[in-house]
Amino acid sequence: MILELRELNERDIPGLIDLSASVGWDYDEHEVETLLRSGRVFGHKNAEGRIVSSAAIIRYDTNLASIGMVIVHEDYRGLGLGKEAAQTCAASVPADIAVMLIATKEGKPLYEKMGFITVDFIHKFICDEFDSDKSAEGISIEAFIQADFPKILQIDAAAFGDKRSVFLRNRISQSKQCLVAKNNNGEIIGYGLSIQGPVNLILGPISAADSETAAFIVEKLALHHKGKLRIDVPEGRTDFMSYLERCGFVKANTPPVMMKNSAAMPQRNNSLYAIASQAFG
Repeated sequence: MILELRELNERDIPGLIDLSASVGWDYDEHEVETLLRSGRVFGHKNAEGRIVSSAAIIRYDTNLASIGMVIVHEDYRGLGLGKEAAQTCAASVPADIAVMLIATKEGKPLYEKMGFITVDFIHKFICDEFDSDKSAEGISIEAFIQADFPKILQIDAAAFGDKRSVFLRNRISQSKQCLVAKNNNGEIIGYGLSIQGPVNLILGPISAADSETAAFIVEKLALHHKGKLRIDVPEGRTDFMSYLERCGFVKANTPPVMMKNSAAMPQRNNSLYAIASQAFG
């Protein structure tokens, strides 16, 4: 059996979508485009040229990278393809760069063998029907304009733990909505995105000065949406998660955040209320 690991490109988008669908994941063309434009994607192809494995890595601006979209087609499992693809991702950045990923239950033992350790958890919430719960005083929500980008980049960097300028531009371009929250003085104190996937409207990233502001951003992103919602919330957001549950969100699972080349999450200012996705962190 000839299986060649290679770097993939935009011509491989249909094959990556097919691979994703084969394991029940809902990557679409826009999501895969953002991965390719923000980072690098590797995968194995069989003799017929069909993509049977994948792994992506996004290097951010300073000292952090994120691995995601680690998939192996069920007919090709047990051959070490996922490990080889993920190791190639990790080896594509300098050894002093911290690499993070959010693991599935099945993938966790593999990543532990690669030297990743669990440092945190993410709470995945799904909502079938959103029930509005929030009104806010002293906060205005406005549509993003390009002049807002430097401030959003600054807010996101402090919340996430590294500046991610290329990814954030690509994600805003992909988004259904990008909203900014402003205080009474007209200062931006938070922002949030919604991404329309084939199954869910994904809410995130969301960064805000406090949980009330984060909740108000969710209200506006979810307003008038008919269909399923998804939001992935970092550990410790107790008040925010209680708000989500009152609005109809149900916790689906709590996957671990794992790191290599670092024993802890990057330094953050406690303002990240929803991550972009499990691929991007």
